[in-house]
Amino acid sequence: MRVIAGHARGRRLKSVRGSRTRPTTDRVKENLFNIIGNQIVQAKVLDLFAGSGGIGIEALSRGAERAVFVDKERLCTEIIRCNLSATGLSERAEVYTNDVFRAIKTLGHKQRRFDFIYLDPPYTSGLADKALAEIAQGNLLADGGIAVVEHSSKEDIAQSTLNLIRIRQARYGDTVLSFYRVEGDNLENLHMSRQL
Repeated sequence: MRVIAGHARGRRLKSVRGSRTRPTTDRVKENLFNIIGNQIVQAKVLDLFAGSGGIGIEALSRGAERAVFVDKERLCTEIIRCNLSATGLSERAEVYTNDVFRAIKTLGHKQRRFDFIYLDPPYTSGLADKALAEIAQGNLLADGGIAVVEHSSKEDIAQSTLNLIRIRQARYGDTVLSFYRVEGDNLENLHMSRQL
């Protein structure tokens, strides 16, 4: 696993050993950021079920302003901190060992808003729909922002939840990326509108 582009391009990232985590492959990561394009520059990023932190670190490397990483496993957050240090990106990051749903509520109470939210819950766990609903209820997605869920092709997640609507899906083998925005957002205002 490596950083594909930007300031930390080519840096190898540590991952958590064993079957508890499933790092996003370089192919999926590269395609994700090709779709998002320049929207990531100066973005505020939230990486949920962060694992080794590969998505948030890639975002920071490509010019995101700040990234918040959340994972309930202490081993994961320790590796995220190690990866941030190795890539020189620690100063623009916050790392929390916390239950994702508790963290979403806390961030909502603090009125934190994010331009890019990435969710990578365990495949077929049923947590994706619940997390999307909590994000919508907490109003965590900034105007013009995008939430992306990585999930199994065998898992059928919601077309919409509260005010979030799915605007695109991309499949890579067993992995699917589902893209959401706030209903009523004008796509012409989104940097990624040409790719959608």
